[in-house]
Amino acid sequence: MTKNVPEIFGSKVFNDEVMRKKLPKDIYRALMKTIEDGLHLQLDLANVVAEAMKDWATENGATHFTHWFQPMTGVTAEKHDSFISPEAGGRVIMEFSGKELVKGEPDASSFPSGGLRATFEARGYTAWDPTSYAFIKDDCLCIPTAFCSYSGEALDKKTPLLRSMQALDKAAMRALKLFGNEDASRVITTVGPEQEYFLIDMEVYKKRPDLIYTGRTLFGSRPPKGQELDDHYFGKIKPRVKEFMADLDEELWKLGIYAKTEHNEVAPAQHELAPVFSTTNIATDHNQLTMELLKTVAQRHGMACLLHEKPFAGVNGSGKHNNWSISTDTGMNLLEPGDTPSRNAQFLLFLTAVIKAVDDYQGLLRMSVATAGNDHRLGANEAPPAIMSVFLGEELEAVLQSIEDGTDYHDKKKKLMSIGAAVLPHIPKDTTDRNRTSPFAFTGNKFEFRSLGSNDSIAGCNIVLNTIVAEALNEYADILEKAENFDEALSELIKSEIAAHKRILFNGNGYSQEWVEEAEKRGLLNLHSTPEALKQFTEPKNMEVFIKNGVYTESEILARKEILFENYYKTINIEAQTLAMMARRNILGAVLKFEKQLADTINAKKAASSSAVTSIEEKHLNRIAVLLENMQTRLEALEKDMEKEESMSDVEELAVYHRETIESSMHSLREVIDELERLVPLDIWPYPTYGQMLYSVR
Repeated sequence: MTKNVPEIFGSKVFNDEVMRKKLPKDIYRALMKTIEDGLHLQLDLANVVAEAMKDWATENGATHFTHWFQPMTGVTAEKHDSFISPEAGGRVIMEFSGKELVKGEPDASSFPSGGLRATFEARGYTAWDPTSYAFIKDDCLCIPTAFCSYSGEALDKKTPLLRSMQALDKAAMRALKLFGNEDASRVITTVGPEQEYFLIDMEVYKKRPDLIYTGRTLFGSRPPKGQELDDHYFGKIKPRVKEFMADLDEELWKLGIYAKTEHNEVAPAQHELAPVFSTTNIATDHNQLTMELLKTVAQRHGMACLLHEKPFAGVNGSGKHNNWSISTDTGMNLLEPGDTPSRNAQFLLFLTAVIKAVDDYQGLLRMSVATAGNDHRLGANEAPPAIMSVFLGEELEAVLQSIEDGTDYHDKKKKLMSIGAAVLPHIPKDTTDRNRTSPFAFTGNKFEFRSLGSNDSIAGCNIVLNTIVAEALNEYADILEKAENFDEALSELIKSEIAAHKRILFNGNGYSQEWVEEAEKRGLLNLHSTPEALKQFTEPKNMEVFIKNGVYTESEILARKEILFENYYKTINIEAQTLAMMARRNILGAVLKFEKQLADTINAKKAASSSAVTSIEEKHLNRIAVLLENMQTRLEALEKDMEKEESMSDVEELAVYHRETIESSMHSLREVIDELERLVPLDIWPYPTYGQMLYSVR
């Protein structure tokens, strides 16, 4: 049956169209003004909105409501309350007040706080974010909210994201006014996050405790065929996957999510979904919903969706390309080169600000994508290197070089007269990125930040991007607002800034050893692991940029650093415990069983005078025995290493210990398990192999 997409799109969203129908005109106008001006919602106004929202929700089958928020767990949270209210005679009515709409009081005691609250200050508060539409999910009205502690500190990802958007708005408006732009009243950032994921059959998933507990396989030898033939990428989508994608699209469209593109990715069983751009705050909410629906819809189709950055060793992992841009409320993309000289000068200022921001705060940008899972991807010739750099393409980089040299772009012999008049001719629309090894690439009218892991919230990296670009624009505005001659000051500023930050520009192969060496000469950071990257959070310069722009307080920064370190080492700890459990409980027994079968066969042949024992059988048995001994030794070593961590309490020390010791012991144990898997028959080996998992969906 053909779906009427325009009809179902947004059907589960209390969006602008619904509000126009459900709210009195004066209430609707007052609500819009409150949202646009960033004011608090008055209770009388909130009561009318709440009543209309409840009526719409119940008409669409909702029986409960929840304040839907994004704590620092990396996933969303919700506590459901029904609309029912008791009435005389043992009956109930459906009620929802303005107070319930704008504020909730969930228990914050079990959410990560990094020391922001004392144990006895368990209460937390949720506050409605009216810039993100309410929606219905599983017959529950979900109200997007911010989440803060009893004493007012942000305990979530939404609050600092909104703060960072506000900081960039103010800074960008300062810059726009210098160019005489009186039309725009607000500047927003937009994001289109491409989401990669794996699909495997649910039955094989259930047989792998490592996938269930950690999201990735902790052992497994490579199958005979992986991605070597490049035949899965953009290949024909299997019928079962196609049905899943169609179902997923419908669910996403009902929630107003602009699901646009879907295709097979590089690795077997790997796929991608890409939406149309949305305002960063809404895009973040939508991506969280997308990840949730990927899993729930997959279950309906008898499959498991894997969002881990590296669920299978030896094949490509999954990332999440964060396509980021800046626009005015009048629709002007500030990263669009444009055709006119005045737009060119404005574009150059914003472009240079982004370049400066990435160079000055490359450590923060790297920190924003640092997780235990992403450590398996970055720098692995399938994802960008851990070194931050900016790709502009040859044409745009040549333009910047001509500005630095003081020459015309087309004729190097001519002297440049004015940035606003001649520096940037029309750049063809197809001048875009073809370098997949760059972590931060200009792609025509936006920047694509490719280092983000598939399982992460996009809030973290966009908080950093918004903040550091706001800082650069404010620095530029401070200079230009004082200038006696704006054109001359602008020309000199852009020229000097290009020279100061060109070290961050790189168009070459980011995977090469030559780039690693060149980056070191340029003084760029190469933070190989999460523990190294997380330390950047509390570098004085990095703390200052957040505090100065009102994005984080000092205590919020320290808390988040604590939480990130704790999450890192606990993730690896869970992986280590899972690997040890699977090895000791099932793999060890399976190998012993096979060893006994071999020994019995050999002994039986020796006992029979007519049969001769072959050297192959004895060699095979000896090899199994040696590997079994190695496995036992390495398993005991891992278990002893895990015991040692019990004496540690500092989260940074624990993170480094897990990175350098526990992961090393896990890798050592995995090596011998993978070799044993190649020798033990499938009917004895206790877990599904890579081949069985990657090709389980037919």
